Amino acid sequence: MHLYNLTLQPPTAITQAIVGNFSGVRQQEIITSYGTRLELLRPDPQTGKIATILSTDVFGSIRSLAAFRLTGGTKDYAIVGSDSGRIIILDYDPKTSSFVKLHQETFGKSGARRIVPGQYLAVDPKGRSAMISAMEKSKLVYILNRDAAANLTISSPLEAHKNGAIIHHIVGLDVGFENPTFAALEVDYTESDQDPTGEAFRNAEKMLTYYELDLGLNHVVRKWSEPTDPRANLLLQVPGGQLASSDRFDGPSGVLVCCEDHIIYRHMDAPQHRVPIPRRKHPLDNRDRGMLIVSAVMHKMKGAFFFLVQNEDGDLFKVTIEHEDEEVKALKIKYFDTVPVASSLCILKSGFLFVASEFSNHYFYQFQKLGDDDDEPEFSSTSYRSFGMEDPTSPLPHEYFRPRPLENLALADEIESLDPILDSKVLNILPNSDTPQIFAACGRGSRSSLRTLRHGLEVEESVSSDLPGIPNAVWTTKKREDDAYDSYIILSFVNGTLVLSIGETIEEVQDTGFLSSARTLAVQQIGTDALLQVHPEGIRHVLANGHVTEWKAPSGKSIVNATTNKRQVVVALSSAELVYFELDLEGQLNEYQDRKAMGSTVLALSIAEVPEGRQRTPFLAVGCEDQTVRVISLDPESTLETISLQALTAPPSSICIAEMLDASINKSQPTLFVNIGLQNGVLLRTVLDPTNGQLTDTRTRFLGTRPVKLIRVQIQRNPAILALSSRSWLNYIHQNHMYFTPLIFESFDFAWSFSAELSPEGLIGITGSTLRIFQIPKLGTQLKQDSIPLLYTPRKFIAHENYFYLVEGDHRVLGEDAGEKKLAELRQQGKKIDQEVIDLPVEVFGRPKAPAGTWGSAIRIIDPVKAETVAYIPLDSNEAAFSLAVVPFSVRGGELHLVVGTAADTTVSPRSCSSGFLRTYKFTDEGRGLELLHKTETDDVPLALLAFQGRLVAGVGKALRIYDIGKKKLLRKVENKVGNDNTIQTFTSPIITLNTQGSRIIVGEMQESVSFVAYKAPENRLLVFADDSQSRWVSAVTMVDYNTVAIGDRFGNVVVNRLDPKESEQVDEDPTGAGILHEKGVLMGAPHKTKMIAHFHVGDLITSIHKVAMVAGGREILLYTGLHGTVGILVPFVSKEDVDFISTLEQHLRTEQSSLVGRDQLSWRGYYTPVKAVVDGDLCETFARLPGPKQSAIAGELDRTVGEVLKKLEQLRVTTSGF
Repeated sequence: MHLYNLTLQPPTAITQAIVGNFSGVRQQEIITSYGTRLELLRPDPQTGKIATILSTDVFGSIRSLAAFRLTGGTKDYAIVGSDSGRIIILDYDPKTSSFVKLHQETFGKSGARRIVPGQYLAVDPKGRSAMISAMEKSKLVYILNRDAAANLTISSPLEAHKNGAIIHHIVGLDVGFENPTFAALEVDYTESDQDPTGEAFRNAEKMLTYYELDLGLNHVVRKWSEPTDPRANLLLQVPGGQLASSDRFDGPSGVLVCCEDHIIYRHMDAPQHRVPIPRRKHPLDNRDRGMLIVSAVMHKMKGAFFFLVQNEDGDLFKVTIEHEDEEVKALKIKYFDTVPVASSLCILKSGFLFVASEFSNHYFYQFQKLGDDDDEPEFSSTSYRSFGMEDPTSPLPHEYFRPRPLENLALADEIESLDPILDSKVLNILPNSDTPQIFAACGRGSRSSLRTLRHGLEVEESVSSDLPGIPNAVWTTKKREDDAYDSYIILSFVNGTLVLSIGETIEEVQDTGFLSSARTLAVQQIGTDALLQVHPEGIRHVLANGHVTEWKAPSGKSIVNATTNKRQVVVALSSAELVYFELDLEGQLNEYQDRKAMGSTVLALSIAEVPEGRQRTPFLAVGCEDQTVRVISLDPESTLETISLQALTAPPSSICIAEMLDASINKSQPTLFVNIGLQNGVLLRTVLDPTNGQLTDTRTRFLGTRPVKLIRVQIQRNPAILALSSRSWLNYIHQNHMYFTPLIFESFDFAWSFSAELSPEGLIGITGSTLRIFQIPKLGTQLKQDSIPLLYTPRKFIAHENYFYLVEGDHRVLGEDAGEKKLAELRQQGKKIDQEVIDLPVEVFGRPKAPAGTWGSAIRIIDPVKAETVAYIPLDSNEAAFSLAVVPFSVRGGELHLVVGTAADTTVSPRSCSSGFLRTYKFTDEGRGLELLHKTETDDVPLALLAFQGRLVAGVGKALRIYDIGKKKLLRKVENKVGNDNTIQTFTSPIITLNTQGSRIIVGEMQESVSFVAYKAPENRLLVFADDSQSRWVSAVTMVDYNTVAIGDRFGNVVVNRLDPKESEQVDEDPTGAGILHEKGVLMGAPHKTKMIAHFHVGDLITSIHKVAMVAGGREILLYTGLHGTVGILVPFVSKEDVDFISTLEQHLRTEQSSLVGRDQLSWRGYYTPVKAVVDGDLCETFARLPGPKQSAIAGELDRTVGEVLKKLEQLRVTTSGF
């Protein structure tokens, strides 16, 4: 078994974001790290929208990111710390739109290790040096400079190590042009290590240490080290240094130390200032909870600076420092606004704030004001004795603020993110859909959602209006060549034509020169200012002065088909003859003297647009009923001669020639494509050779069940093609990459480009008798997301009939009923309650926090087709739901019940609960409601439930049990215990997944991989007969077949294990299981072991795996989802030749495509165990982006042409995923 791994949706969790002028122009961009990918985002300051300019896989894991600029430079570079043991400096090259590696310096082993630097990065604000640090001991300083040719240079590393030190954070100090200095938060653990009493550990001090790089002596010295707050977790650089032009200081220099509940200003030889972090004035909040700052950003303006810091609830505070030259007068803090909790905050000079959320969508806000002149209380260090440092060990009194909706910020844009995906299902539920949808339970806390992912582009409809009849075609046209917008909409009906003018409103006009009594075949704005209409009886050429010239079709013949461009017209007559017209220099249409007889009815015609600077396009493509396409020359020397011919498998229904820039074929100039739509719903795309007119490199794709119509349109000023069948598809170019994606909308009967003031980049289409004007806003996306909001973090969900049953729950939050009770108590005590604060929207401000062991949880019934919650059942008495299953109990005649596994007073670490429960519900109202039958107590948390042979099999903690339904509760029928007195449990860690086939149960344990269990009914026994030879931290399991399982683990690996079929048969043929009972266990486990047949490191924690077919009639694949929002597939290869071909290609690409972070691709994909029997499809897909000569060299080595290699890769992707 060989598999091909492809990522359909790359991870969307941003781990870090940096801002800078990376392309060297005056506009700021954002580089975001998604753990294993880098993206460059460009915000548009006018519209406030963010566009993705570049997205690239690094085949390694990015641990840190920093931007720097050399003194006096105008361009920013990015430094990347990763798990490759190397420091990388990247430069963005706008010409090729790619990241270029300028420097790659090796300093240590690869892998994310404790003492190999890469975890933290700090840069001197003047861009003279950078420090890269590990979690422990090692810190290296590199000097950055430029050589005589103004190229960036990097020195060899200087060490700033300290043995036995754990490093919490590092930052570069702003010291102007004095020696670069770095500050670090360190804890020395040498004494704690040697002291068995634990006294030294309790007294260990957290030190704030300054390291100075002496540029003269070229070495690093420890300049200053002082103990600071033991709960310090973050350092922020305070501006400092003198301005070159005046004596004024930019700021006092030093650092802000963010600790639990406080922020302290510190600098060498300067008094400290301390302020408390304000808390929410919420009647239900847990007052004893500590407050930490989780992310922060400093922004410098002319003559001033401020900090925005964010706590764990998402509240932003503005911190300012009052100073005179280098002396700090006061440190002040005030509430600013509340946004989602961020992993990174970036402030842009154009007045925007980018919030890279820890979970769910990322947001882009615009500053409305800086919060200076509002009545929000401000807390200053001067209000406390000795600036709040009278007793550094005791906390300052709590200060409070009232949370409120956004006031200083306004939302400008939102980037969708699936992170984290906790569970998913792949089903085809939605009406009129021929491919399955992915339903993903995403998010955390009150920002969670259930999202429907559909392959396709979102369509934004702006106008929809009913028409008097059913038109068969629609066109728009300008009056003059240089008009900005279209003037007319032309609708063709069976027996007539309607012309509408586009102005303030859209209304019918009569005096356009168009013939309204016949149907129209083609409309074209021709020459500089004339219009052309082709109808069955002839051609009308309407000049600007209203004069109409007409060419009539020969008697007894009519025009059946036509194609036009700005200078040429070709029509096909019912007698299978072609007539060719060309515009002369005076603007007259001239007919070419000969007509070409085709010998078979013409079904489709197409010519390309006139190339710039040319008189005509030299090729015409003609599709005939005899299932052929001929390319005919329109060159003056060889007019209407057949150049080449292609046979088809069905009669053509439509042809479209278009010039598009496909970078995989030719990076420098557009390629001429002939797109041929067939009557059986298949689309062929062939390349037309511009020199000799031959057709090469044919790719096919099935679009739908109706004959294909092809229309050339403009999308973002680039040519694109709409292909209409039972689904509408768009073939377009985005960032030099060609996409072919369905539109998620009703299927169109006809469509055309539409350009007016309201929608300059629109399209117009007809569906039945409705005219629709629409845009396609998000190009480049493959999956459209629709979301249903949830209240708590989703845990698991299942599909049953047409509904989803989802359990959600959150730790350390107050449930609704607990909150109401507490409020009632407070009211009884006569306390005043601020109702406004309590009524603030939960999805923004979150639920009130509570101590550990407190849960809010609920069961939700969702209708995925209507995208709404049908029923919501909150759980009371501190119960939280963890698992669920629909079980047809055979004792009750197969009646379906929903069993939900819950537990009360659960603590997460160490794992315990006061009692577990199995709640059994009956379905009411055809599945729209639930009625509780009874609750069954268990001794542990039931983390996995499954229907099995008319009963319920449950993983309760480490026990595997089978339950049957009784009147008062569920009855335990069998438990897997072994040993003489039946007390020893065979599983050593909690059971988290269950799968079944026949009388076999596949059990996934939290830490001990997967076991095969057989249920022997005669003896009523559960017997473990096979397990894995190595332990794995399982997170998702699915059965590939009766003997094979696919496992996803917490370290980002996908493994396929198989049991020997002989051993499997032997177990199935043993009726009582006596044989297994007496077999000797192997390696302290079961008597048989599974064999690993495939292994691959995906780089994201796998949360679900499914065996599905993603394409109608396609083969079954494994689809997996990852915690960071990844969706990927594993495709089984069909033949040995494919395996050899693709693996050889992968080997060549490994040597050609070096990783951006300097990680070896093979060792990255085999992070924990070497790669086995899996090809990295993401690496193979980069073949299309290689320079032409490299592509040819690799294809030559494989004895193929470049086109054949690309075709093979496209076929692998399209036939299995549809993407």
